Amino acid sequence: MKKSSILLICSIFAAFYSCNKTSKTIDDPHQGTITVAVDESFKSVSEALTQRYIALNPAAKINLEIKKEDLAFLDLLENKVRVVVMSRDLNEREKKAYKEKIGLELQPARFAADAVIFIVPKNSTRESISMEEIKRELNSDEKNIVFDGTNSSNLNFVAQQIGTTPDKLKFSIISGNKNVLQEISKFPKKVGVIGLNTISRPFDKESEELRNSVKILSVVSDNISYRPEISNIKEMTYPFTRVLYFLTNETYYGLGNGFIRFSCQQLGQIVVEKEGLQPYNIFKREVQMR
Repeated sequence: MKKSSILLICSIFAAFYSCNKTSKTIDDPHQGTITVAVDESFKSVSEALTQRYIALNPAAKINLEIKKEDLAFLDLLENKVRVVVMSRDLNEREKKAYKEKIGLELQPARFAADAVIFIVPKNSTRESISMEEIKRELNSDEKNIVFDGTNSSNLNFVAQQIGTTPDKLKFSIISGNKNVLQEISKFPKKVGVIGLNTISRPFDKESEELRNSVKILSVVSDNISYRPEISNIKEMTYPFTRVLYFLTNETYYGLGNGFIRFSCQQLGQIVVEKEGLQPYNIFKREVQMR
């Protein structure tokens, strides 16, 4: 065989190998397409983070799917989504399923402190609700506490904080955080439960209108009243402070892990702060000079 023919064959093979290899490259931190599933309670901060990341990486596409927290986790296990945002601790069964199905050690990537808040109509005389009252009402047939739905992060987290599971609680439902805000005035005896991030954007007109449409209750624990304010969330003294974290099924450093790293580092943490939440990895420090 002539030398030129051998070179031609080698060139064709190299080109084929190169194309085949490229076709197997799913994504990397700067390009590709993935889906991130988040509960509606975290929609605002998740949108802000994905929009900022895509602005910095124009070849990347992150589809945000709004789904109840429990269902989002199931989709992660089935590889239907690449990343999810969680707020509650996984139980032992879920931890085992994650390790077996994903093949990774559980490594929560914490990025923000949020809160579950309790609201009443604007004209209500009520100013606070105690931990004991929350527990009592959630075991009452009156169903005076209103959640945004079953399998939701708000219901999951409240149940976890009072030491029980959602299936053992009694409550009413108005589907969606914003709907709870907008409809609670029709039920003067009810107490609504929403995620802080739904109304936390400090300079957003819609968030401001929603905040002003209801009264946010303090939560009383051990005879001390706590407001869901950033100072109490930072110190985690507000009883329903929760830490938001990412989980992924990505076993390599691709777009999912790139997005997670961005969200947990400085630029992403600035986005979290602008959302009116407490950044998990950036804290203001005071230095005393002597």
